[in-house]
Order: sequence, then C-alpha cells, then structure tokens
Amino acid sequence: MKTARLEARVSPRQKRLIERAAELRGTTVTGFVTASAQEAALETIRDFETLDLGEEASRVFANALLNPPAPNASLRMAATRYKKRMGR
Repeated sequence: MKTARLEARVSPRQKRLIERAAELRGTTVTGFVTASAQEAALETIRDFETLDLGEEASRVFANALLNPPAPNASLRMAATRYKKRMGR
C-alpha cells in the first residue's frame, strides 16, 4: 500500500520525454518515475557505500585492519575527553 506522495516540477519538454519513455516501457508515468528514481537511488547509495580499491590499496587497508597501530597521545587524549563527556 503506497502512502507517501512525492511531487516534482518539470519543464514541458521533460514531461513529454518522461511520458514517451513510460509509453515505450508500457507503464504509467508514475510507475516509470518511481521505478527510475528507485533505481537511481539504489545505485547512488551503492556507489557511496562501496569502497573500490586497487590491489596495493587493498593490501594496505587489510593490513591496517589486521594490524592497527597503537594509539598515540592525541588519540588517547581524545578517548579520555569522550569518556568524560559520555559519563564513562
């Protein structure tokens, strides 16, 4: 059950283009727009949530995860400040 509404203002040219594309797909303008927007949203999220590294960068990243450096003085001070603010 669809309960939310989404509106967009488009130029007459954009509207004709979208209507033509929907017609070619055999769907309504609403169906075409929502399917296209959902596909674009998923792709955008995937692009921002995926880290694509080359071979050398992958090795460096994995090594940093598996063998993290010891915390330096600045990091220890930041942790102490955080714990005080959070009441820990």
